Amino acid sequence: MRNLRLLAALGLVGMAGAAHAADVTDTPVTANVTIVNDYDFRGVTQTDNGPAIQAGLDWAHDSGWYVGTWGSSVDFGPDSRTHAELNLYTGFAGKSAAGLGWDAGVLQYIYPDESDLNFLELYGKLSYGLFGTALHYSNDYAGTDESAFYATGSMSIPLVAPLTLDLHIGYSDGDGILVAFGEDSYMDYSVGFTYSASNFDVGMKWVGTDLEDDGSRVILSLSTALPW
Repeated sequence: MRNLRLLAALGLVGMAGAAHAADVTDTPVTANVTIVNDYDFRGVTQTDNGPAIQAGLDWAHDSGWYVGTWGSSVDFGPDSRTHAELNLYTGFAGKSAAGLGWDAGVLQYIYPDESDLNFLELYGKLSYGLFGTALHYSNDYAGTDESAFYATGSMSIPLVAPLTLDLHIGYSDGDGILVAFGEDSYMDYSVGFTYSASNFDVGMKWVGTDLEDDGSRVILSLSTALPW
């Protein structure tokens, strides 16, 4: 197993990022800001179970092409030289007349002052109604020189307005996972609620993995998207 700093250094646009970019609206430029009590990526904390502030900026064209950037504070321990993660991404998104949504793109992870962790990832997503699925692939996962993929399934169920139930399950596999975690593969999961009021979303989710010695926890978030 590589050191714990690498295990933590696997950030993503999980809370914001490409998910926002896929929504093409009448406003071509949008921004988002989020505060969380723990930044998790695929079930693994990026902030040593501490808080993080995150922000993103997206531009979307009527054709479905989008470009964006997203960043978060991180805490990879006293041996790490960086305390920030930056994501740059671009792709195409759209929806068929039958209601099938799709999104495909490329995402670059950047860790200032710790470039050995930088890596590139390809992703594809499909959505229909309440359901969503995605597949991510990298041929150099978190600088391990090994490949890995991540598959997800999700469901967002409207409850009593404005409350939503959010379900997620993910599966990570590949030689890059073995190098980073000392496990052939692992699963992560979450069950949460989102409450939307005015221009803000308040989230609470229970997150866990089946990694050895990795416990589940509750993550709280407060986010907003601009312009209001």
